[in-house]
Amino acid sequence: MAINLQKGQKIDLRKDTGDRLQNFCIGANWGAIETTSKILFGLASKKETIDVDLDLSCIVIDENNKLYDHLYSPLYNTALLRNYNLPKGKLTTNDGALHHTGDDLEGDKGGDDELDNEIITVDLKRVNPRVSKIFFFLNNVGKEDFSQIPYAKIRMFEGSPERVNSVFASYNVSAEPSFKGKRSLILAKLYKKNDEWKFDAIGDPTDDIFIGQTIQRILKNYL
Repeated sequence: MAINLQKGQKIDLRKDTGDRLQNFCIGANWGAIETTSKILFGLASKKETIDVDLDLSCIVIDENNKLYDHLYSPLYNTALLRNYNLPKGKLTTNDGALHHTGDDLEGDKGGDDELDNEIITVDLKRVNPRVSKIFFFLNNVGKEDFSQIPYAKIRMFEGSPERVNSVFASYNVSAEPSFKGKRSLILAKLYKKNDEWKFDAIGDPTDDIFIGQTIQRILKNYL
């Protein structure tokens, strides 16, 4: 039975069988904005679709609370990233434990296709022993806030980017009223406690308009 996460909820990564969740995917699913406007004195209508470019990213923190590694889109402006002392984006961590499937620039059109637009695969057995925390977050490259997006959901599941075997936990992003006017969201963190990985659904919206601001916010306020 999948866990419906609430803001601030902490869970153990243990399945119903008692086994620990070790190899899983974290996926983000969202829809493009579809509007209908009247034309020709209201006698006809015109449908318009606005692409929504959300970016699912993560940063990896070591045992000394220092930035150790990262996953975010290679399409981000390298010069802007340098202004925040951040390296160019990439899709696989140095230890190979986390991999990003790539950037979705549009969102679902014509309704929810029940597939995730961007996915980060996680293999906790391969995570470097020096790592203590992994933060996941969303940034909207466009100007829409989360309240304008028809749906935005996050889930943790076993399987692969192409196939969902079983959903372990899910979080409905756009259902939160506090997300109005917000274009960035600090989703959650994986963290190690007594050598066991746990999950914290942070769910904090922010005013950040660039990924560099979100990363700096995490490093300053969430470690």
